[in-house]
Amino acid sequence: MIIAIAGGGSTFTPGIVKSIALRKDELGVDEIRLYDINKERQDKVAVVVKWILDEELHSGIKLTVTNDKKEAYSDASFVFAQMRVGLYAMRESDEKIPLKHGCVGQETCGCGGLAYGMRTIFPMIELIDDVEKYAKKDYWILNYSNPASIVSEACNKLRPNARIINICDMPIAIIDLVAAALEIKDKKNIVYDYFGLNHFGWFTNIEYKGESIMEPLKAYIKEHEILLPASYLKGKESLTNSSNNTNRHAKGSWYYVWKGVYEILENFPEYIPNTYLNYYLQAKEFVEHSNVEHTRANEVMETREKNLFDGIDHYLQTGEIDEKVFYAGSHGDWIADLAIALKNDTKARFLVIVENKGALPNMPYDAMVEVPAYIGKDGPEVISQKPIPLFQQGLMMQQLNSEKLLVEGCIEGSYEKVLQAFTLNKTVPSMTVAKAILDDMIEANKGFWPELK
Repeated sequence: MIIAIAGGGSTFTPGIVKSIALRKDELGVDEIRLYDINKERQDKVAVVVKWILDEELHSGIKLTVTNDKKEAYSDASFVFAQMRVGLYAMRESDEKIPLKHGCVGQETCGCGGLAYGMRTIFPMIELIDDVEKYAKKDYWILNYSNPASIVSEACNKLRPNARIINICDMPIAIIDLVAAALEIKDKKNIVYDYFGLNHFGWFTNIEYKGESIMEPLKAYIKEHEILLPASYLKGKESLTNSSNNTNRHAKGSWYYVWKGVYEILENFPEYIPNTYLNYYLQAKEFVEHSNVEHTRANEVMETREKNLFDGIDHYLQTGEIDEKVFYAGSHGDWIADLAIALKNDTKARFLVIVENKGALPNMPYDAMVEVPAYIGKDGPEVISQKPIPLFQQGLMMQQLNSEKLLVEGCIEGSYEKVLQAFTLNKTVPSMTVAKAILDDMIEANKGFWPELK
């Protein structure tokens, strides 16, 4: 079996490949293909990938590295998509332009997320068409490409029959930290209920071995005033320093994200929020502790990206490699586990982004929502949730309509609809500010966005 990774030059590629290789027998994988339009970047990442497959794991898996889509996708059973259109330079723009206007600057939330979505919609549709043309007829695209809600909405609107499952590892990262905080070693025994849009949702219950751990978790968060394991908090003064911590979720601006969980729970204690809700519910506060000259894009470029490519250069010069230079963990495990569930019809439980179709009874039928589902050979079997309380429903409808307007505006080339999307977003205080941000982003995204009239 062939697995193709679209966005092969990503810093996450080595970790994903390692997760695939460790599950070689369950997947029945014979070949992994890396595909990227950026040859120089991909060729460097491929050095680490080859080392993992040949030297570290002796996997016997064939590696193909290509910039040709036909070669990448031909006869592939799975395509793992993780494209970042415009790379980190455009992410920096997404974050800094809104901040300049006093609004949240974040890559998937607020105006930054809308801008990123505008760059990603049509490349994602092109990817679907290419995979449909060249891959096996029963292919599956497993998509990590952000912003997942907007990408999912566009795919469902433009290619409703595509065999694509959109996923996000952030809830899994949250569960990882929940397990660490409560000293749970076998996190596979954690089961949770959840509802929302991508990067916009709530855990309604979290169970360990059949018993709810919501109250112990809330007590832990209240005691420590943050959702981070105690081991992370020993050097608390270093958490806001990008360079002094090895865990990517305990660096720089991430500190405020995890602290925000405590602050939200102090006001709305019923559900555990996805950390990204901070950007909407505490927009003013996040702007205040943001630095318009140095955003998370800069943090990533100075740490994860720099560490990986410096590590590759060191390996090429010395033959020595440090596994710490590439990120491996739940991000790769999650997508590999999903592929196993599809291939082997395991009916394992995952959190996926799917068309609602009544799963959330008081949300629109066609909304792309993030809910638990059992995954087998025919795709997701959604686990229906209870009606959403009015507060959460109101927030979700505002966000959903903002994203729907953006997709429509992008497809139609409508400046007015895109402006409506920006204006409706909860992180933006007024129509005037929305227009100023949009006009700056049009200039910054020349060559990436469709023309708006």
